[in-house]
Amino acid sequence: MKSFILTLSLIVTLAFQVSAQKDTTELDRRNGFKDIKLGMVVDSLKGIKFKKDFKEKDEFPAKLYSVDHPNYQKIGEVDIKGIEVKAYKSLIYEISIVVNKDTRLMKALESIYGKSEYDIKNQIYFWKTDNLLLRFRAHGKNHLELFYHSFIITKMMKADKDQKVDDIANDF
Repeated sequence: MKSFILTLSLIVTLAFQVSAQKDTTELDRRNGFKDIKLGMVVDSLKGIKFKKDFKEKDEFPAKLYSVDHPNYQKIGEVDIKGIEVKAYKSLIYEISIVVNKDTRLMKALESIYGKSEYDIKNQIYFWKTDNLLLRFRAHGKNHLELFYHSFIITKMMKADKDQKVDDIANDF
């Protein structure tokens, strides 16, 4: 009887792991919101408007853009209030989407990507893969924010910084 229970629990655990793996694969496959993809060249995005230059983490030169295009006005029946993207070397590394508060959004996200993890300190739900992070949180009283972040571009930033240090060291 003990071996049956052990075998059954092992099968359930493996099934859960395979299910979770499929869900994160879907997040990686989509790699962003609608046709706004992390790592894409910002100039190829429809409805892009430059907002400002800034330094990410007070170190990396980046640009902030807003996106205003009919393709990005709704998620199903939920109104989108605004979309912003950040770009490093013209490659999108962050996407922020602010929408009207609607409980169906969380249900939809969990149906696509599986159960989220919850960060109690920051009060956010999130899904994470090796390549990207998707955060879902309250944004004020009547809005929610979906936030995509690319770890690939973050690694590129760090590599560029390390290269600059190496260039200085080689110049001695």
